[in-house]
Amino acid sequence: MEIILGEVRESFKSGKTRSLEWRKKQLTALINLIQDNEQKLSKALFHDLGKHPAEAYRDEIGCPISLVFFPAKGELQPEPLGVILIFSCWNFPISLALDPLIGAISAGNAVVLKPSDQAPACSSVLANLIPLYMDSKAIQVIEGGPQICEKILLHKWDKIFFTGSAQIGRIVMTAAAKHLTPVTLELGGKCPTILDSLSTTSDLKVAVKRIAGAKWGPCSGQACIAVDYLLVEANFAPTVIEMLKKTIKRFYGEKPIESKSLARIVNQRHFERLTGFLKDPLVAASIIHDPPLDAAIMNEEIFGPFLPIITLNKIEESIEFIKSRPKPLTIYAFTKDEKFKRRILSETSSGTVMFNDFLCDTLPFGGVDQSGFGRYHGKYSFDTFSHEKAIMQGSFLIEIEPRYPPWTDFKMKFIRLAYRLNYFGILLLLLGLKK
Repeated sequence: MEIILGEVRESFKSGKTRSLEWRKKQLTALINLIQDNEQKLSKALFHDLGKHPAEAYRDEIGCPISLVFFPAKGELQPEPLGVILIFSCWNFPISLALDPLIGAISAGNAVVLKPSDQAPACSSVLANLIPLYMDSKAIQVIEGGPQICEKILLHKWDKIFFTGSAQIGRIVMTAAAKHLTPVTLELGGKCPTILDSLSTTSDLKVAVKRIAGAKWGPCSGQACIAVDYLLVEANFAPTVIEMLKKTIKRFYGEKPIESKSLARIVNQRHFERLTGFLKDPLVAASIIHDPPLDAAIMNEEIFGPFLPIITLNKIEESIEFIKSRPKPLTIYAFTKDEKFKRRILSETSSGTVMFNDFLCDTLPFGGVDQSGFGRYHGKYSFDTFSHEKAIMQGSFLIEIEPRYPPWTDFKMKFIRLAYRLNYFGILLLLLGLKK
């Protein structure tokens, strides 16, 4: 099994499965496989299940090529999933509670919201205000710590939406699996920022200001979307570091730790975790130049006000650097090089890619792999908390008798002809398939 998995992973890693040519070739080969080996497939179905060749063609061999229900029409109808459990996080304790709540309510669900106990004042205000304004039977708030969470997860829910760490996300998913409950996990990830040598000084100043704002601005770096580390060319690094220092001073003054504009670390436990990265009792806006790549600060999500800067010989090396690490929630890249942008998009994988700025709330937000799965914001929140029920409306106008046994040569020919006519739909798909 290890050999097979290794070969498949290596094939995907090579990038060949992404090419339009490869995808068309494989789909064409699959159609040829079916057409060239119809008798073998039919005999195997008869051997295992006793299926008549006409039934075998109608239900299996011909299905990948085409499926005919005529006359009929189909549609998708969204319907609410039912009772939703939302776990919000402490770093944005209001918005990360209300954003998914909006989506769940918009889709027509009933909701139980569990705010984070690590932001107790926000948890309390939500618990007190929501029943005053909303339907207190259909939308309820439960407060409490880990023991309450454990009790909540013992129950059957129709959907769980969790925002937080991967460690707790695994616990939530394990509990959900017992009831086959679908889960959306919005987790973290070490979000890299690529800074190319921009053509003008004014562009560079804007880029550095935006990077500083996205590193220290969102809750003092305590955010899953915050810049986790910066990738720059070695000969460009001194300029960037000097500009970052000036920007930090402009944002937060000479002593950032005393600034009223820099959010505080949430609690003592997180403070001690952060000081452990640097063995430094002072936790404020800090830049770390080329830390060892095996250091904790480069292998754990920082979730705090430290910014490692990693230097490279060429900025294009940033692609391999990112690929060598777990898939990030977001990749930020500041560059005007369109070819480089295309390489970033085609050669890396992440929940989101943002060029020359930071996240936009109108785009769907969510992770990939270890940074989570599922997405929300705007219409995507509605979709996340809905089931799209497929509906087919048949007609009594025409009854196609060859659909039914007893099977005859005529019925077999009729089914084959109907499927082959719709085979052109597959050809159109192949012709229209885009990268």
